[in-house]
Amino acid sequence: MLRGILTVGGWTMASRLLGLAREMLIAAILGAGPLADAFFIALKLPNLFRRLFGEGAFNAAFVPTFAATLAKEGHAVAHQLAERMAALMTLWLSMLVLLGVLFMPQVMLVLAPGFTDEPEKFAMAVELTRITFPYLVLICLTALVSGVLNGLDRFAAAASAPVFFNIFSVAALLVLTPFTPTPAHALAWGVTASGVVQLGIVMWAAARAGMPMRLLRFPKITPAVRGVLRRMVPGLVGAGVTQLNLAVDVIIASLLPAGSVSFLYYADRVAQLPLGVIGAAVGTALLPLLARQFAAGKPLSAHRTLNRAVEFSLALALPAAVAQWVVADAMVDALFVRGAFGPTEAALTSAALAAYALGLPAFVLVKAFAPGFFARGDTATPVKIGLLIVVLNLGLNLWLTQVFAHVGIALATGIAAWLNTAILAFLLWRRRAWYPDRRLRRVLPRQLAAAALMGAVLWGLQLVPVVAIPGARLIRLGLLVGAGLAVYFGAAHWLGALNLRELRALRRRN
Repeated sequence: MLRGILTVGGWTMASRLLGLAREMLIAAILGAGPLADAFFIALKLPNLFRRLFGEGAFNAAFVPTFAATLAKEGHAVAHQLAERMAALMTLWLSMLVLLGVLFMPQVMLVLAPGFTDEPEKFAMAVELTRITFPYLVLICLTALVSGVLNGLDRFAAAASAPVFFNIFSVAALLVLTPFTPTPAHALAWGVTASGVVQLGIVMWAAARAGMPMRLLRFPKITPAVRGVLRRMVPGLVGAGVTQLNLAVDVIIASLLPAGSVSFLYYADRVAQLPLGVIGAAVGTALLPLLARQFAAGKPLSAHRTLNRAVEFSLALALPAAVAQWVVADAMVDALFVRGAFGPTEAALTSAALAAYALGLPAFVLVKAFAPGFFARGDTATPVKIGLLIVVLNLGLNLWLTQVFAHVGIALATGIAAWLNTAILAFLLWRRRAWYPDRRLRRVLPRQLAAAALMGAVLWGLQLVPVVAIPGARLIRLGLLVGAGLAVYFGAAHWLGALNLRELRALRRRN
């Protein structure tokens, strides 16, 4: 498991760092005004559906079934199941994209009702979303083939594919802008082009792994396919609940003053750096391993695996959350303040980033706990939890935005994530599927102490004045990051919260 986490985490880190460079360029050129708001809505919509039909419900239903089929019935049967699911997904997603492109103005009325007060902004959002919407088919198929690779314990290609999203976005912004009406149009075309490349990469990797995928074939509904679909339906509802939460955030942000969508987007992208590296890596590597352990009748091994996943998640998520909260201003200032993005935009963005940081450990823990249900074939329980979370998130959004404007949306998201985590953990504990073992209970207080010490050091370092030299803000941020890493890992090792020698040994064994 650790090798899988490190592989996915390493590539995700590369993708997130490239993503930061991409956001820095977008902030400098688009700023946080109406054009940026329109593009971020155009990017948000296909991503909402991607998480619904691709990474969320589909992976929760397909990956455990694929892994169990591979273990019990062999390569050929698992390959056949994967190809039939791919053909079915290609058909229904293509129909969805066609309908979305035709009825995009009506969709936008629901997703961003606040834009109707500015007709040009509304029309721009519709036009840009029509360009990006085909990305939905490409990236969902990429998620399917990635699930096949993860089930085969091949993590590198699937984890590296998102790097090309950032590469193509940056290239499009720099190269295509002179040939498009606005820089946002260039970015939109870059998004769709990146989907073609990402799908090509994972298709090539699957073929090399001995499981080539034929997408353009007539779908056939077999008992195995029906089994995945039956498990997928509650997962779709559950994933739909999660995406409804995100949609609620977008809808309410569109009703706030201009720029609110952009402030939340930039803050979220910075917050997503540790979340993507830790949470996505843990969830991706954990699900197929747990599924195989349950299929082999090894519940104790699965319990131990889940505890180590929680321990590793918190070992990285806690310091990341503390660092983001303490140095939010310095991070946003160094990364985004240039060109069309000024100090006012930076202050509003950093406030949202600090709020997102409070929920970061919860977001990561959800990625660790959810596979505990999915690996057992239980996709219905998270649906019931999700319904409660939607109601809570909506109520918190309506209340907190009255007091904190766009920052209230970030706070509501974090509070809802903590409740989601608590309920998942409680239900796993009540079913005797998980409880904190002795090792986890021993290291958690030490992880908290190491993170607190790091936070105190970072707070003190920020009191040192910034030297007026070119690149001083980026240099300062780099020094803060380096100091934070050194203090946390040194303190964690000294306190016994994280054994660095053990990690190296585990990586060699895995």
